[in-house]
Amino acid sequence: MSHDGFGPRPGRTAVMRSVAFLTAGVLAVPALAGCSDPDPAGKPLAGQDIAPAGRDRIADGGTLRWAVDAVPETLNTFQSDADATTTRIAQATLPSMFRLDQNGRPERNPDYLESAKVVETEPKQVVLYKLNQQAVWSDGREIGAADFAAQWRALSGKDSAYWTARNAGYDRIERIERGANDLEVRVTFERPYADWQSLFSPLYPKEVMGTPDSFNDGARRKLKVTAGPFTVKKIDRKGDEVALTRNPRWWGERAKLNEIVLRAVPRDQRAAALAAGQLDLAEIDTAAARRIALAAPPRSATASASAHGSASASGTPLMGPEPGARLTLEQRRDQAKFRGFEVRKSLEPAYTQLALNGGDSLLADERVRRAVARAIDREELAKLVLAPLGLPAEPVGSHLALSGQAAYADNSGAVGGQDTAEAQALLADAGWVPGGPVKEKKKGKADGAAGSEGKKGDKEEKGEKGEKGADSGDKSKSDSGEKPKAKSDSGDESKSKSDAESEDEGTYIVGEDNKAGGDEGPTGKSSGEEGSRHLAQDGKQYGNTQLQQGGAPGAYAPRGTAAPAGAAARPLAKDGEPLALRFVVPSGEGSQTLRTVADRIGVMLERVGIRTDIVKVSDESYFKDHIASGQFDLALYSWPASAYPATDARPIYAKPVPAADGSLNVEQNYTRVGTDQVDQLFDQAIATLDESEARALIRKADSRIWAAAGSLPLFQRPQLTAARTSVVNVGAFGFGTPVYEDMGFLKKGANPGPSGSSN
Repeated sequence: MSHDGFGPRPGRTAVMRSVAFLTAGVLAVPALAGCSDPDPAGKPLAGQDIAPAGRDRIADGGTLRWAVDAVPETLNTFQSDADATTTRIAQATLPSMFRLDQNGRPERNPDYLESAKVVETEPKQVVLYKLNQQAVWSDGREIGAADFAAQWRALSGKDSAYWTARNAGYDRIERIERGANDLEVRVTFERPYADWQSLFSPLYPKEVMGTPDSFNDGARRKLKVTAGPFTVKKIDRKGDEVALTRNPRWWGERAKLNEIVLRAVPRDQRAAALAAGQLDLAEIDTAAARRIALAAPPRSATASASAHGSASASGTPLMGPEPGARLTLEQRRDQAKFRGFEVRKSLEPAYTQLALNGGDSLLADERVRRAVARAIDREELAKLVLAPLGLPAEPVGSHLALSGQAAYADNSGAVGGQDTAEAQALLADAGWVPGGPVKEKKKGKADGAAGSEGKKGDKEEKGEKGEKGADSGDKSKSDSGEKPKAKSDSGDESKSKSDAESEDEGTYIVGEDNKAGGDEGPTGKSSGEEGSRHLAQDGKQYGNTQLQQGGAPGAYAPRGTAAPAGAAARPLAKDGEPLALRFVVPSGEGSQTLRTVADRIGVMLERVGIRTDIVKVSDESYFKDHIASGQFDLALYSWPASAYPATDARPIYAKPVPAADGSLNVEQNYTRVGTDQVDQLFDQAIATLDESEARALIRKADSRIWAAAGSLPLFQRPQLTAARTSVVNVGAFGFGTPVYEDMGFLKKGANPGPSGSSN
């Protein structure tokens, strides 16, 4: 998945968030940012980095060994346990009527479609698909209306025998029929649907979609019939591999590779697998990227430009040794190990956000949520994570799209930028008083105590909170069915009493009065560059107590460490209770970045008088037991961007509603902040066939989401891929859908570049 490891996997079935108004009255939302700009969407912050090469420069044949997280449980992308590898296989083997370009916008896939457009709007919307006359399934049958109709019936939601994870869009179709000939498919909608281009991508054969049994079980472990440049050759679950081979019936450009082997390799083992020659391509973390970057100097911006001319950020080096510094023995060994590899980097089509739980917590008061938003410097956080990687360090300005996508506009002005005085004024208005009396609590209780890592701590949290949030967590599935996936955590083991006590005593609580010596701990510098440097240089230091002078403090600090220096405000209290927020973070080794960002946020909140108790929990329980069930005040996790926000964002921002059993149905709105008005804006956008009007409605919804401060988008996630230097047209794809038939190995003596250009 990604850099921080938490959030739904990237894919078309993304989703987003919710909105509210001040309790004192209706909130006036500022005019949309960039309304005077003809295209506020702008361009992607970083382009693809895939070593583009013309097909005449690529050798015929070869096997590409590509690391994945796991062999998928199902090959059916419409089932709830589908994952990123399911999507990758579908992209290579199945029809897709539309794919995403480098700006994250849908474009017609000419291999399958001659054209597709709305031909009628009254009395009902009708879309006419004209199929490529060469398009056939691997068994020789033409792709046609019968396949479209079978998929619609399976995903319409009308037959509960189909175990579908989502039906968004398909539930609005009234009928599907053959057009003037076998190459035409007419789709009539019962209700207007603006995101009709999201449908039938991928398209499965009627043999898979035709009956509940074939849908539920037929495509879980095999795909007998395909229609892409590759077909599924073998799924080896014992060997943790999926082999894709050329499709002999493919009518498009012949695939350059003979095979693609998707090999399941844990992320912490990928650097070793690359060095051992077991992989050609792997998404990696920052620490591995730094090691591999020693072996290959960054390519020039020209060499790393995408096939469509959008330059990537590869010309800026990853953080390594200081200029002129001598390499250590270990660095020289890495240089030798990874010779022949390079790091390709871009920004993933997903963003990390700070979630503020507006349910049963102190953050139910919108003034407090807005105060948190005004206290946080999002630009500093973006620099903390992205600047050391040589990637554009700009904060995300929308919940519903990313820069370059059609619906994007920076609407963050609706909540306002970092302003300490404004944050303190909002807190004062909400009744929080500096230095007010605080009722003493008995020690030993788990609520509000940081350091709950391990089974013992997790059980204490659940017992204190009760079962209240569990019901909503069980129901928090979107139409996409893509539940956020957390990595397993080897640290989820019971600790002895002495170990637990020792760990709890070393807990670092941001904002708590400092009574220790002032010369031993971190400096608390807020420049961003200082903490960023240590983050990039040693990704593991933030998960333990090894803090370096000048570095950003970690989630835990050793006993006696001084609290960060800076203009900290006096802690706030109200009715005898302190303003202390429980900040839940995952404890696994792959989540150092999240913990570092959480700690920096804690320092920012301390400056306005808000204390944060940073609580580390196991990766396995992070979403299930904390985020989905509402057992947090603050949390960090990610959402993928979608080209279809009117469809995919609604479950994240829909106003939670009571279920029949009395629980709260939040879908994927884990912040539990929502309003009828935002729901209405989404409903209007999804039914508006005028693209310009639909974009305006989406941007209006986003402004209100910002104003409610239920979640704060922070930064796009970095996308770091290690690739053999001879491998081309593959790497850090950014928004764009991979073109599998163009992937391959350079001919001997050839260099990356477009066809016909000089080497």
